[in-house]
Amino acid sequence: MLDIQFIRENPDLVAEKARQKGYDANVQELLRLDEERRSILTTIETVRARRNDNADKTKGGKPEPELIEQGKRIKTELAQLEEQFAGVDTHFTQLLAAVPNMPLDDVPVGTTEADNVVAKTVGEQTRFDFAGQPKHHWELAERLDLIDKERAAKVAGSRFAYIKGDLVRLQFAIMNFVMQTLGDEQVIGRIVKENGLSVSAKPFTPILPPAMLRTEPYVASARLNAEEVTYKLADDDLWLNASAEHTLCTMYWDEILPEDMLPIRYIGYSTSFRREAGTYGKDVEGIFRLHQFDKLEMEVFSTAETGLEEHKLQIAIQEHLLQQFALPYQVLHKCTADIGKPNARGVDVETWFPGQGKYRETHTADYMTDYQARDLKIRVRRGNGAIELVHTNDATGFALGRIMIAIMENFQTAGGRITIPEVLRPYMGGRSQI
Repeated sequence: MLDIQFIRENPDLVAEKARQKGYDANVQELLRLDEERRSILTTIETVRARRNDNADKTKGGKPEPELIEQGKRIKTELAQLEEQFAGVDTHFTQLLAAVPNMPLDDVPVGTTEADNVVAKTVGEQTRFDFAGQPKHHWELAERLDLIDKERAAKVAGSRFAYIKGDLVRLQFAIMNFVMQTLGDEQVIGRIVKENGLSVSAKPFTPILPPAMLRTEPYVASARLNAEEVTYKLADDDLWLNASAEHTLCTMYWDEILPEDMLPIRYIGYSTSFRREAGTYGKDVEGIFRLHQFDKLEMEVFSTAETGLEEHKLQIAIQEHLLQQFALPYQVLHKCTADIGKPNARGVDVETWFPGQGKYRETHTADYMTDYQARDLKIRVRRGNGAIELVHTNDATGFALGRIMIAIMENFQTAGGRITIPEVLRPYMGGRSQI
């Protein structure tokens, strides 16, 4: 949630920034309820003081009838006030939760994803030494017997797949490479230095988070998107994880962390599940858009001072990983309408897919400032004893299906084989091709 004090001091700015993100936040009504809520609270405290004073007078002997009656009237009055407060507070909380995070000043203002801005393009689009059009990944996979969607559809329905053979080995090679890279303090230090960042070289800790999440922390994370994305278990208060960061960002729910723990940097692996509602007819071939997929996800908890720098570090890591694979890509600064409700800034990295002849999203990096931590009550105790909200960041390490598509299509050979990127060969028994 957004800080109510910030909204009180900047109502017009909040309303305008919310509109830029596509949210019609009722700031005027929110502030009216805020004032009413505080007024009722003040009255409740006054009545509670009268109740306590009355209780003190009835101690030490038989109380006067008038004191007893007065106590009953105070009890009734207090109950009515608390009921009134509960109604106002519920409405207030709903309106406050509907206010999105404020985009940072460098976020492009736009109304659709068409207003996103390409910040830079790295590498030339892949050229091949054979005639004709490069094949789609599903054509390569069919010849090499790497993907079976027909049998998966038979047992699970559409948008599922059996991943087979060397494609499985490639996925585990990528996972091991990323874990080793992000766990190396020297590599992180080099990325920090090359990008002129003011953060530590602390490495990322590998983590396997739960694949399910209860409703209360999921709602508090501002990541629950029930209608479009998330699967709910019918008989339990549990949702299937739509991405690894959803159970990572909630890990320290309602905790106060010592400052010397920060930054906390995780690289998490999880199988994720998405309903993909509204995508009928899109990306139906291959494994680009499935209901079940595997992801490596970075999650960082930091102080307010380093939150933006941690965001930039995650983007730099994404670029570093793609450069190690020698894949062409572009960096996209997402506009206000496309960054999402809890985000203050969002950046996508799109990798070149020769089979489709275009760049496709393979990575995203989201900076939430303290918006996510406020409702999750994740705080830090500073060295001077002050308690503040942490800042949170999450970013894709690799969406494994999508990056394997990029490898397959960019490194296909005339004979229909797939050349393995050099950095992955030690994890594939020294082999150079699939």
